[in-house]
Amino acid sequence: MNKPSIYGLTFDQLAAWLLERGHRKFRASQVWDWLYRKRVTDFADMIDVNAACIQLLTEHYVIQTLTEHVKQESADGTVKFLFKLTDGNLIETVLMKHKYGLSVCVTTQVGCNIGCSFCASGLLTKSRDLSGGEIVEQIMKVQHHLDQAQQDEKVSHVVVMGIGEPFDNFNNLVDFLRVIIDHKGLAIGSRHITVSTSGIPDKIKAFADTKLQINLAVSIHAPNNELRERIMKINRAYPIEKLMPAIDYYLEHTNRRITISYILLRGVNDSRDHALELAELIGRERLANVNLIPYNPVDELDQYQRSDQEAVSAFYDTLKKQGISCSVRLEHGTDIDAACGQLRSKQIKESARTGQEQDAARLG
Repeated sequence: MNKPSIYGLTFDQLAAWLLERGHRKFRASQVWDWLYRKRVTDFADMIDVNAACIQLLTEHYVIQTLTEHVKQESADGTVKFLFKLTDGNLIETVLMKHKYGLSVCVTTQVGCNIGCSFCASGLLTKSRDLSGGEIVEQIMKVQHHLDQAQQDEKVSHVVVMGIGEPFDNFNNLVDFLRVIIDHKGLAIGSRHITVSTSGIPDKIKAFADTKLQINLAVSIHAPNNELRERIMKINRAYPIEKLMPAIDYYLEHTNRRITISYILLRGVNDSRDHALELAELIGRERLANVNLIPYNPVDELDQYQRSDQEAVSAFYDTLKKQGISCSVRLEHGTDIDAACGQLRSKQIKESARTGQEQDAARLG
């Protein structure tokens, strides 16, 4: 059985684990510092931690569980990583460069069961959740990439918008967040982190109750149940009349602005009438911002196309005139496999094709 990643432990969990095994709490501070400040990748490099503690850690945990399988670099500085897990599964992580800092988009599941009909991530169904350590290690792998470039750059922002539904892996997600915001380690500010969900009402409420002050984005993508159910099958279980009260609960208990994500699909959900209906659904009184997202076409999903710039501008203007705060997401990595899950899907298909060709050659 593979040993788990030590990145999966919050500081309090690590301290309690060491105390139970006869070590003093300051050992946890030493180990934490080596992991997240000095960023070592081998327990043996923790030179001021005593041998007994090093042996204990080595017997029960590993530091690295991800290996770089593919790396794509865009002209705009975006870097997309395809990591291989210890069980052979592949996940995607993306580094994006902004004027305000360096942002990493992380994955929370191997595949996705939400089944949004426009999304590359859903082409391959979920096989398992990622552990908290596997999610944290994505950040660490990107930080090691930056360290090797010797540019003294640090990951400053995180978006949990990669493959999978984060709230379908809730406990590991929360542990991951507690690790990366810890002031003794990476110290990434809570307000520099955004978690994106397709809309699971009870988990939205539970997330508000954590009091973590992390930003939340909810993918709506349609202003009514009929259209939303057609493009997002999750709407069958959690229709808009269940989703909006959960959003209101979040707003009431956190007093934080929520982001409404809306991918614009040509001829599907991008008309002026759709914009007016969305404005009515959200209402001027809710503390919300609509983030309009240009669609990244997926080869296997050719029924969907990107809305043209005229439609995007008209949709934006209509929302603004109705008093709705809105913005258009800046694009990154458009010259590489931009859509989430696209690189992973392509690599899996290429591997399968290669295997079939090798089998044919042997049989021939």
